Amino acid sequence: MQFTVAIDGPAAAGKGTIARGIADRFGFAHLDTGLLYRAVGRRTLDGTPAAIAASTLRLRDIARTDLRTPEVSDAASKVAANPEVRSALVAFQRDFATREGGAVLDGRDIGTVICPEAHVKLFVTASAEVRAHRRWLELVEAGHDTSEADVLRDVEARDARDSVRAEAPLRAADDALLLDTSTLTIDEALDKAAGAVQTVLESRT
Repeated sequence: MQFTVAIDGPAAAGKGTIARGIADRFGFAHLDTGLLYRAVGRRTLDGTPAAIAASTLRLRDIARTDLRTPEVSDAASKVAANPEVRSALVAFQRDFATREGGAVLDGRDIGTVICPEAHVKLFVTASAEVRAHRRWLELVEAGHDTSEADVLRDVEARDARDSVRAEAPLRAADDALLLDTSTLTIDEALDKAAGAVQTVLESRT
């Protein structure tokens, strides 16, 4: 069975957590597409041109343990605006999305560009302040020395950059279910998302 769940949204909205939860609950494969761009961004910081980094990306690049730093996050957002980079990574994502057994992909243009025919589309969001607080807690836990105010500025700058870029800007697909996690617990958000998936799965049987 082929069944594709596309989950989009801005940074730290909870889309990755929801995507992993959906994959676990329904037995689907999961791809965090943001890691593709983070891996490309990391390689550009190491000196590789963005287009080359994207076209030669390997699984070992995605498995690196240094892809969640603020520096890499900023580099990822910048390379994501590069049409050559996006083109090089589209085929990989679409192949993953159509694999047998079901697939969940989370990112910023899954429901609008990568998988416009996805069976379920979710747009997960939260206020900038809530998202910045979540990201700040993650960074502090990981040992990074940064202020919550700085993280909020970074989040707002990234939102602006991702939303206005010419190539595949961040936006909800017209038929996506909007899920605001600002005041939801992880379990509450996951239950709402899972309910949407279950409804569509049942309609196909």
